[in-house]
Amino acid sequence: MHECARSPLSALDAADAPARPCATISFVPLDRLEAANVTRRLILLFALAAGLVAVCALTWALTWQAGIDALRRNAAVRGDRTAASLKSTLERYDSLPYIVGEHPLVQNVLVDPRPEWVAAANRYLEDVNRHARATTTYIIRADGMSIAASNWRDPDSFVGVDYRFRPYFLDAMQGGVGRFFGIGTISHDPGYYVSQPVRRDGKIVGVAVVKLNLEWFPGTDASEPLLVTDDHGVIFLSSVPAWKYRTVRPLPPAVVASIDATRQYASEPIAPLPASVERVLPGDADIVRMGAGIRAPRYLETRRSLGEPDWHLVTMSSIDPVLDASRNATIMTGFGYVSLCLFGFYWRMRRARVKEVMRSRAMLQKAYAMLNERVAERTADLSQANERLQREVAERTRAEAELRATQDELIQASKLAALGQMAAGITHELNQPLAALRSFSDNTRVFLERGQYAAATENLEAIGSLTERMGKIVNQLKLFVGRARPRSARAPVARALRNSLALLGKRLDGVRVDLTLTDDGAPPVPLDVDAGYPDLNAQSDDLRLEQVLINVLGNALDAVTGVPAPRIAIDVQASAATLAIGVSDNGPGIPEDVLPRLFEPFFTTKEMGQGLGLGLAISSSIARDCGGSLTASNAPEGGARFVLTLRRARADAESAARAAGL
Repeated sequence: MHECARSPLSALDAADAPARPCATISFVPLDRLEAANVTRRLILLFALAAGLVAVCALTWALTWQAGIDALRRNAAVRGDRTAASLKSTLERYDSLPYIVGEHPLVQNVLVDPRPEWVAAANRYLEDVNRHARATTTYIIRADGMSIAASNWRDPDSFVGVDYRFRPYFLDAMQGGVGRFFGIGTISHDPGYYVSQPVRRDGKIVGVAVVKLNLEWFPGTDASEPLLVTDDHGVIFLSSVPAWKYRTVRPLPPAVVASIDATRQYASEPIAPLPASVERVLPGDADIVRMGAGIRAPRYLETRRSLGEPDWHLVTMSSIDPVLDASRNATIMTGFGYVSLCLFGFYWRMRRARVKEVMRSRAMLQKAYAMLNERVAERTADLSQANERLQREVAERTRAEAELRATQDELIQASKLAALGQMAAGITHELNQPLAALRSFSDNTRVFLERGQYAAATENLEAIGSLTERMGKIVNQLKLFVGRARPRSARAPVARALRNSLALLGKRLDGVRVDLTLTDDGAPPVPLDVDAGYPDLNAQSDDLRLEQVLINVLGNALDAVTGVPAPRIAIDVQASAATLAIGVSDNGPGIPEDVLPRLFEPFFTTKEMGQGLGLGLAISSSIARDCGGSLTASNAPEGGARFVLTLRRARADAESAARAAGL
């Protein structure tokens, strides 16, 4: 027996719930069970698929055979009816040439072709042909020349035509009955020729011939192809006109030569049908495909001999109905098989489901009994846990009160820190205007002593402007603390640069300052800060732009202190949407470890008392509030480079005029 751990009702039960003894359970690896299940399922699926294939194949074979047998029976019935009709017609006219040859007038005219006897013979043959309803009746002398015919009145009369080449003449002259189908050499109409020898005094003196038109024959039943072939296999009667005078099989050259010699089919080209045998069936039946390609029609071809003459009747029945029936039966059988399999699968799953429900119900009852036993045990555990939770709640309440007091102290400390930052910012921003005031006041005193009152007046006006500027700086420092939104204004860049350079004029002594302007991709040109650029405005107010420029230029002047040939380059790059003011120096540059922290408040690399580390932080804040940015980097040729990017503001007419008057 092993101890089975109980799953606790809460996290607090784990330590207090005692372990229970339970029976040992043997486990089978899950991957082995899964592999066995997968193997059984694959075998079952393979068996079902094999059964489906076998059932469909058997259904197809049985339906196909039944359909072919039905087609053969129907073809046999149709062939019997057609053969009987054809043979009765041929037998009805088989004795007519003999009767004609027995008439004394016919015998006399063949021996002595007197004109009056020939005329009488023509009228006799015309009368016999009309009553017998034959096509043409005529007699031929022993030398092959026709001397009388029923069509003696027609332009294409057979009288005077040589028939020595015709097989039916040769057969009759040898004492037999001639039977022949061919195309007439005079009328060019196909017909069946029956001939009998004409004897007088036991000697053959000529031949009597009857021609029958059998073109009516295929029209008796044209629902499906019906053919009649001669002894050579040439189709001379067909319900499909395009198949006439074609052969069911290729003919040997000797047979073709014989047909041409007898002019049996005149000038008609004798070519085989485009038929191929796909399957040979017992009992003179084949499955043939008529034409090339997969869509060519297929027929069940059955053949029977007509006896005398040596003709064959060929019936062709389309097997498309058999294919459709076999396909439909196979599909229905397949659906039925799949339905049975699905029903069996459903029945098996239902049985498994019922067993699972019964097993689950038994397990649930057992678990319910165990739960009732454990409720009492858990009640005591929950009571103890409730007491512990109450103690924890009291402790947390006391900790929250202490946290609120600490937060109040932190808020007060942050207020004091903000006041300190503001005071430090005011001190940093006012240092440069105060230095300029002192410089202007010293110059004013000198101008007054010299009597240069105009220059003194200008300095006093500058001192007034600086005083006003210092007041604005004190008001604008709240942007760093309060993050106020800037006013929508246009600041002329040239004027801001001129004022900033004027404020730093004393520190710029001995420093070379280069100013360039690049407008919309044009080549750089020198920038004259005293000239008016009415369309070179930034979206900012004058004071903020000058404040940023003074801070950046002041840092550049600090960087070139002590550098031989100090130089500061100011380039303005204008595009349709932005203005980028770059300030570069030839100082030592910015250390790599300083760049990430360059715009942090109170971060400075200067010595104590030379800077508070707020200039770049305030400048960056001003640039962001105006919708722009201030970046710093080291130039490839050495030194540091600061770029102030602001949105460009197109000047209106009033602003352009005011800028032009500066």
